[in-house]
Amino acid sequence: MFPVELPGTRARTLMWAQEHDIEQAALRQLRNIAQLEWVHGVRVMPDVHLGKGATVGSVIAMRDAVAPAAVGVDIGCGMESVRTDLTAADLPDSLHSLRSRIEAAVPVGFAAHKNAVDVGKLAARPSGVTTSTLRSGWDGFWRAFGSLERGVQSRESKAYKQMGTLGGGNHFIEICLDQDDTVWILLHSGSRNIGKELAERHMALARELPHNQDLPDRDLAVFLTGTPQMDAYRRDLTWAQEYAARNRAVMLALVCRAVQAEFGDRPVRFDEPISCHHNYVAEEIVDGMPMLVTRKGAVRAGEGELALIPGSMGTRSYVVRGKGNPDSFQSASHGAGRRMSRNAAKRQFTVADLVAQTEGVESRKDAGVVDEIPAAYKDIDEVIAAQRDLVDVVATLRQVLCVKG
Repeated sequence: MFPVELPGTRARTLMWAQEHDIEQAALRQLRNIAQLEWVHGVRVMPDVHLGKGATVGSVIAMRDAVAPAAVGVDIGCGMESVRTDLTAADLPDSLHSLRSRIEAAVPVGFAAHKNAVDVGKLAARPSGVTTSTLRSGWDGFWRAFGSLERGVQSRESKAYKQMGTLGGGNHFIEICLDQDDTVWILLHSGSRNIGKELAERHMALARELPHNQDLPDRDLAVFLTGTPQMDAYRRDLTWAQEYAARNRAVMLALVCRAVQAEFGDRPVRFDEPISCHHNYVAEEIVDGMPMLVTRKGAVRAGEGELALIPGSMGTRSYVVRGKGNPDSFQSASHGAGRRMSRNAAKRQFTVADLVAQTEGVESRKDAGVVDEIPAAYKDIDEVIAAQRDLVDVVATLRQVLCVKG
């Protein structure tokens, strides 16, 4: 059944979705991307929907070029998860206290920590979550801030204090149960305000470059290999992707500490975390040639690689193992994907609808998160089924607690 080829494109575009199921604006966006002379090929995941610049759920292989808007403003956005040794039987009847602990530990929305998190002390805690991301490299990472684009230098203090924070929108922290009733922690976030500011500055610069003046969409402006603009963008992009990964690692450690505190003297064991980006650029070999691969709302699914594909705040999420399918550029979807815009969801649904659709989940149930209602998203089970040639399901997670900004 899949993939199917999108007609009318210069670069070959294969889709794990039917053309009639994709909004017309997203199809135009995909065709515009595939028209760029630097694009070798485009792959479209089953969670595809309209995005800013590039389509969410797309994988773009380029020769010697990168479009910063194809990466987007949340550079390095992705997922982190860890399995615990707790089970459903260990959880109290009410999870409100645990949600309060998590919300106290991890600032949400536009908020930041009052003081930067002491990652040295955090990594030293006997939580089991002591990945290399938490243990090492912090001094060098922060020293590199001084080499970033000059316009963000006044944001260093804010970047320090937002390390280990959630943000808003579709970002979340969840407590889930797998098919064996084992408790997992799952979270979704990115590079916060510093990633957004870096992205916006480079996107604006790219639009002004002479080689980008005749593009079908100015948001697809590119930087070219061998130019100072590309060098500067790759430098800032790489740093922001690392910021996002470190941000998730710090958050996960904070959440693990909150979970341990909730269970008092009962020691909680945490496995090694699973982590993956889904808005990023990587140097990869595609069809035997070196390419710059941009995944915008897509995860790498190389053979044997673990990844995380969330649904919505009232459905399911999946831990998957990649099959390394070369047809998809070794990629898979990053989630369920929206089926309607945030504004459309707010117009169509009420708080009562949200309460009904998140029954059994300890979470916010107010007008501020109606745009995140499960019905605003595609059916995650159908999305997973459409990519059975890309990934195998390792674990199926159902939310029992969800924190949103």
